[in-house]
Amino acid sequence: MAKSPRILQNGRTFSYLLHDGDQRITVTQNDVRAIQLAKAALYAGIKLLMEKLEIEHVDTIRFAGAFGSFIDPKYAMVLGLIPDCDLSEVKAVGNAAGTGALMALLNRGHRREIEQTVSKIEKIETALESKFQEHFVYAMALPNKVDTFPKLSAAVTLPERKVMSDDGGDGGGRRRRRSRE
Repeated sequence: MAKSPRILQNGRTFSYLLHDGDQRITVTQNDVRAIQLAKAALYAGIKLLMEKLEIEHVDTIRFAGAFGSFIDPKYAMVLGLIPDCDLSEVKAVGNAAGTGALMALLNRGHRREIEQTVSKIEKIETALESKFQEHFVYAMALPNKVDTFPKLSAAVTLPERKVMSDDGGDGGGRRRRRSRE
């Protein structure tokens, strides 16, 4: 198989060339891993919240802030950053924190509503939640190892899913060696 000229060796690792011009843009294995870790943590947190509220699926998703304004909902879902949802119901809301602050400063009714809502908040320590690690590991796959994305599948062609074995693995993977003492 021929090697692509876009694959560049960087010491012991490789990068993929996206653009070669005045400024060279590449993606490294570390870049991919950083995205994978961040999206898995976010998705695992969402799954924990859904379980706490006994919700099996979400109807709407809103992205806030600068990040939310620039991410394409379809690609966020393809990555597995967010749960499966009708793509038309995934939207950016801009600077939600700034809007909320203005509402609280300019309207006493909104301020009281915010205070009441804040008093009902239940803090969840993901590090202490037994299911977080399981959700996190499943979310490392793109879009997810176990969760299906039927609404996304209607919009894009996803790769064929691997069948899980009885032990929870996919049949492939590394085996640990026993250390000899």
